[in-house]
Amino acid sequence: MVNLDSLKQLIIEKKARVGIVGLGYVGLPVACLLANSGFQVTGVDIKQDRVDTINKGVSPIEGKEPGLAELLAGVVGKGQLIASTSYDDLATADIILIDVETPIDESHIPQYRALIAACRSLGEVIKDNALIIVESTIAPGTMEGVVRPLFEESSGKKSGIDFSLGACPERVMPGKLLVNLRSMNRVCGGDTPDVSDTMVKFYRNIVEADLDQSDLITAELTKTAENAYRDVNIAFANELALICQSVGADFLKVRALVNKSPGRNVLFAGAGVGGHCIPKDPWLLAYGVSEKEIDLNLIPAARAVNDSMPQHVVNLLRKAFDKFEKPMVKSRVAILGFAYLEESDDVRNSPSEKLFEILTSLNVNVLVQDPYVPGYQRSIYGTIENCDAVIIMVAHQAYQELDLKAVKDHLRTPILIDGRRVVNPQKAREAELHYYGIGFDSSKL
Repeated sequence: MVNLDSLKQLIIEKKARVGIVGLGYVGLPVACLLANSGFQVTGVDIKQDRVDTINKGVSPIEGKEPGLAELLAGVVGKGQLIASTSYDDLATADIILIDVETPIDESHIPQYRALIAACRSLGEVIKDNALIIVESTIAPGTMEGVVRPLFEESSGKKSGIDFSLGACPERVMPGKLLVNLRSMNRVCGGDTPDVSDTMVKFYRNIVEADLDQSDLITAELTKTAENAYRDVNIAFANELALICQSVGADFLKVRALVNKSPGRNVLFAGAGVGGHCIPKDPWLLAYGVSEKEIDLNLIPAARAVNDSMPQHVVNLLRKAFDKFEKPMVKSRVAILGFAYLEESDDVRNSPSEKLFEILTSLNVNVLVQDPYVPGYQRSIYGTIENCDAVIIMVAHQAYQELDLKAVKDHLRTPILIDGRRVVNPQKAREAELHYYGIGFDSSKL
């Protein structure tokens, strides 16, 4: 049987060697925090340029990420964190965390290529008594149906006898990576209660919030369920915004009044839902029961509503062009913001990308500006020069501080579409801009 007492002692003495697979938005800050707490950490990533950058003590993550660059420089400088592209460097690791992407395809089926590759490669090198923890978000049943068999096959070892498995889904958001890792509750799911207890002792070194023990399936369910819950609530907000706009009300005013009632918390409506988690995790939750006799209605409906929001932005743009009796074909339109989240460079499942695809399919000339996304870090006003419309898709601070008069002066046609409600409609009107916002009836201006 796995000797967890020995591993617990190594954790207490900070002598447990830690390996991390995947040095992205989750793996890198986790590696930095663990290294800073006193563990010797080795991180593996398939991207050589990312590994080289990290080993120089430089963060490869753009955008505002408070404290990460300084923390990374410190732990690399002290030799507590080393990055590599070779799984062989994890052969002596006592604890290994897997932080790889787990996307879905167009049919909403999990694509576990990175996870499968990590399991197979790790299985060839893991030592006896190692604890492997999957932090990636996965469909319920993945630990038992995918991860355990892969490790046993590739390693020739037996789970529970030669090595241990755990699932501890991350809970982070770009822009708040370190603070989320420290302050958000974590579910430590182990294949036995003793494994869960060991995980709690390990994560207590970096997590200040609750660490709840559970089994594997509960940990998998908790993470996918919480993101599906948020997706459903966002969908309600988005649909309410469409209703408000249709009947001549302002969503923001309605939202504020509804939320004055105890227990109500209508979320913000917007131009779409992006990121690595919310657009896919509801489908991961649904996939966990795809072969059971359960008809799912709410989760697919919420996904459909949120995925439709970029098209709604196009509808607003068409309405604005109709008012000017101007065709959309061959018009020039500027999209402000390509990341999915404000003050971030994360473009995964970005609604702006979907909007870009729709507009270009309509033969619209599209220009993009984003202060954080490489390739789009150009002048705002230079980007919108001689455009027929500007569309704000991300609530970057730079867009909240726009000089609306300057915006109007640079545009060929004074149309402003506000997909995140960062501009005051009245101030837009005073700047002689024709304003259209999500959940706002422009005829009221």
